[in-house]
Amino acid sequence: MADAGVVALFFDKELSGNRDIGCSTCHNPVYHTSDLLQLSIGTGGTRPGGSRQLGTTGQFTQRHAPELFDRGDPSWTTLFWDGRVERQGNGFSTPAGAALPSGLTSPLAAQALFPVLGRAEMRGHAGDRDRFGSLNELATLPDSATTQVWNALVGRLQAVPAYDSLFAAAYPGASGAPVTIAKAAEAIAAFIGERWSTQGDTPLDRFLLGDDSALTEPARRGAALFFGRAGCAACHRGPLLTDQRFHNVGIPPLGPGTADGLPDPGRGAVTAVPADHYSFRTPPLRNVDLTAPYFHNGAYRNLGDAVRHYRDVPAALAAFRPALVDTRLQPSLRLDATSIAGVLATLDPRVRAPRHLSDADIADVLAFLRALTSPRSGILLDDIPATVPSGLPVFDN
Repeated sequence: MADAGVVALFFDKELSGNRDIGCSTCHNPVYHTSDLLQLSIGTGGTRPGGSRQLGTTGQFTQRHAPELFDRGDPSWTTLFWDGRVERQGNGFSTPAGAALPSGLTSPLAAQALFPVLGRAEMRGHAGDRDRFGSLNELATLPDSATTQVWNALVGRLQAVPAYDSLFAAAYPGASGAPVTIAKAAEAIAAFIGERWSTQGDTPLDRFLLGDDSALTEPARRGAALFFGRAGCAACHRGPLLTDQRFHNVGIPPLGPGTADGLPDPGRGAVTAVPADHYSFRTPPLRNVDLTAPYFHNGAYRNLGDAVRHYRDVPAALAAFRPALVDTRLQPSLRLDATSIAGVLATLDPRVRAPRHLSDADIADVLAFLRALTSPRSGILLDDIPATVPSGLPVFDN
């Protein structure tokens, strides 16, 4: 398991092509391990969190940056909104195929290898120069050169003397070079898994352990609705409150979509099965009250609006208001008849019919969802290092 010193990788911008963004930019402890944005702004952007700006070269990424609470739980089998990283038997199915390095022990570690490959996320574009004016060597490599990009990142880390000693201490007795891309991914996963585990201390957990006073009466009514006639538990079930499966729940198409300008197909891009279009993995719900906005593209900024969406999904899709969307993203919102019909064509049968939930019912469900908040998961300032081995700033203004 990674030594505490190697957690600096999560915050070190040395892992991005232009040396201007780290994992923590979009998964910021100050903002409950996300960034408050509907769609994240990757390399080229400026400022952190909800105030992040595009700058001169920044772009919105395809999807909302999910929170990272409990991602170290061993029950996880699929990661990313479209499940493109998935545990299969003793190994993993990922976009890297046979190029995936050996030595990975969890889907979370496998997942950590892919944001650094995304051009809009962390790698940058051909011709980019980093914050020091040097050519971005990661961006000159073709998109198919997965291993070469990872090797180039290892070369960067090896050029920072502190990382050699940190990795040697984190993996005592390991053979070969102290720094490898697999060890870096394992270190990032260890940090996330150890620091942001919240099970056991929420009001719901305390109630299940026998503390009858842990849930308010509205939260108890909300739990009865959640697990009963509201139907939420059909998909939000188990300790993590996710079935880790993929469902189209009628979220308005928003964002850059595919390279050819079509709406984001979600799981359909992984399976190439038309019925999977617009399906996304069920999000977990622990700390959900802290982690707005909601859904794969952050379409709803308010938890109440996200819950009310399920009263009548087709009607909510048709009535969605552009005013709910960041003005910079409004041109990418697709509410034309063709786009809406495309989403409705593969809508999950569970959400086709209206659910008769009163305003009082919605308030009770929200009370239950707030009972999933861990008192340890507020502003996580203690998780942020003052410096990182590369000397790059942890957070830019």
